[in-house]
Amino acid sequence: MASKSPIISPDVIAQRFAARRSAGSAALIPYITAGYPDPAATVPLMRKLADAGADIIELGVPFSDPVADGPTIQRSSQRALEHGMSLANTLELVREFRTTHDTAVVVFSYLNPVLAYGAERFLHDALEVGANGVLIVDLPLDADPALEAAIEASPLALVRLLAPTTDPARAQAIASRTQGFLYYVARLGVTGARASLRGELLEELHAIRQWANVPIAVGFGISTANQALQVSSEADGIIVGSAVIDAIDEGGIDAAAELIASMRAALDRG
Repeated sequence: MASKSPIISPDVIAQRFAARRSAGSAALIPYITAGYPDPAATVPLMRKLADAGADIIELGVPFSDPVADGPTIQRSSQRALEHGMSLANTLELVREFRTTHDTAVVVFSYLNPVLAYGAERFLHDALEVGANGVLIVDLPLDADPALEAAIEASPLALVRLLAPTTDPARAQAIASRTQGFLYYVARLGVTGARASLRGELLEELHAIRQWANVPIAVGFGISTANQALQVSSEADGIIVGSAVIDAIDEGGIDAAAELIASMRAALDRG
């Protein structure tokens, strides 16, 4: 791996959202699985996505039991594990990406890999390689106060998930304890591209904005430029995962970059 110092700004997440907001657009956040379609392709993919208009890249740590993910991301995670990918390998990919790009990176993981790696070591190493934030899928608010406090006190943003079934009091608590951006789940169930969005989604986004101190990004099910544009009327950011993996399967990393470029163009046209 390259040995140059990481290019990192602790405020890069906020800066990207602010820049898009001032331009009347929304931030675009693709999710990819580290090591998919293979380890050598991950950093070139990250670079292509950044060049295509991604503001933040969610880099998923492969995990053997990704319960929140649908079949597409499960398949990518399994393939990456077969290639020998781990949390340590994922962090090294961030380091390599940082030799050329300052696009924000949020490490997206389940809790077990972080605990196995060592939470304190993970926070140190994630920051050292140039990550900007962390999202731990199965770490709900107040599930592990010590770990949550450690992340919140670090320069890494602790991004939290908020589901549409969350009651208002807890939703307010989650929103108030989120750093970087609030990841709002567009629909119930696991991840996966969908042909349409729930009719209540925009109304829900409007309601939770009163509680959030950070931008709101929406994911789970967004797969087309039209859907991204529709959601951007209320959301500050659009998260695209399964559709990116599908594009890789159909046409390689260039096809994934083309998908992000089409979404970037739609969002910027407004």
